[in-house]
Amino acid sequence: MSGESSLAKRIAAAGGILFFFVMAFEVMIMISPFAFFFYSVFSPVFNFLGAHPATRWSTMFFLPHMILPPTLFLQSVRVVGSVLFLLGLGTFTVCALQVYLGKIFKWGIADKGLYRFIRHPQYLALALWGIGMAILWPRFIVLATLSLMFVLYYFLAKDEERRMLSRYGESYRHYQERTGMFLPRGLEAPFAALGRRLFPATAIKYLAIPVLIVTLVMGSGFLLREITLRSLPLTARANLTLVPILPEDRSLDGEILTGIIAGAAAGQMPFLKGDKSYLGYVMPADYIMQGMIADTGDRAHLFKHHHTVALITDWVFHPFAHLRRPPAAHMAAMHGVDPAVARRHHCPVGLNQAGLDCDTCTIRRVILVEVTAASGQRLSGKSLLAGGVTRTPVGFIDLDAKDAKILSVKPVAKGTAWKDVPTPEI
Repeated sequence: MSGESSLAKRIAAAGGILFFFVMAFEVMIMISPFAFFFYSVFSPVFNFLGAHPATRWSTMFFLPHMILPPTLFLQSVRVVGSVLFLLGLGTFTVCALQVYLGKIFKWGIADKGLYRFIRHPQYLALALWGIGMAILWPRFIVLATLSLMFVLYYFLAKDEERRMLSRYGESYRHYQERTGMFLPRGLEAPFAALGRRLFPATAIKYLAIPVLIVTLVMGSGFLLREITLRSLPLTARANLTLVPILPEDRSLDGEILTGIIAGAAAGQMPFLKGDKSYLGYVMPADYIMQGMIADTGDRAHLFKHHHTVALITDWVFHPFAHLRRPPAAHMAAMHGVDPAVARRHHCPVGLNQAGLDCDTCTIRRVILVEVTAASGQRLSGKSLLAGGVTRTPVGFIDLDAKDAKILSVKPVAKGTAWKDVPTPEI
């Protein structure tokens, strides 16, 4: 019976880890040629979660993903995400090699390398990797599956230790006494002492620990989302609120608002209604991730291009540059041409001028999203990004922020480049 119980725990843990992998690697799949197949299976799940007020939060994001982090704190969190992702992945690989080579050569208890200090460095490495992954793709459902994975790791580790004690007896007990479970003994001791005070060795302990893990993990996500929303540089006038993708574009918001409101009053933008609330994302016209906001054309359909490896590498190793690097830069790298020439040649507004410096260009694209509250009330500021509202893309405007001259106005379909799948709103 004990063997069957251990097997069931291992199967449950493997299933939880697999589910986390699927949710966390959504970001990698969605920019690959396999996006269509992935979403044909998981789109109904996301749509179901997003359609109900009780579960809509799970499809939302708790950190900026398509908006460049506007504060030093949020930038630091994003860098930590990449560091933990790489550190966890590397550490897990080293520990896995040590364990499996030990089994092949019958080395006995794994007590070398990191195992000299920690009994479960593989689980610690997976936890670090998972935290990093959750920061890199900060959807709440990823955080929820991560908390489930932590709970499964804890119980699986306890089960493994019972089996090791049964197999190796006193030698493993001595090993336990000189090492920590998930951290070096000196670091873990204060937490272990606090845990013994809070959770005596009774049946309630095994309920309280999972509740505590889920509360800490999910609570961190909601706290980070609130910090993010308070940090966004929003500018509002009338029924329109603008949020710049790049923080330095905040100085352009006043002129852009003036141009859009004047254009709407002149009837240039039939998709803007006076009794509705709108959120406008301000960005360079060739911003690489605009397809997550609205379907502005094939250039923003990342899964249709062959840049998957380059985009994923950028996403991990260049946490901020990847938001500034347009699709033309990846095309230039693939074909060995000058990135500046490629960017001018693929300019969405047709400004293919030899003397043009795209980095100082004042032309901006504003993608407009209609935001509707269940109560029907007018919304403004961060309430446009609340969990209980419906956001529908309606159109985009290309204009010169220098003089608010409108260059083009185009309506868009209701979905994004990924159709009706919930995508990042921040």
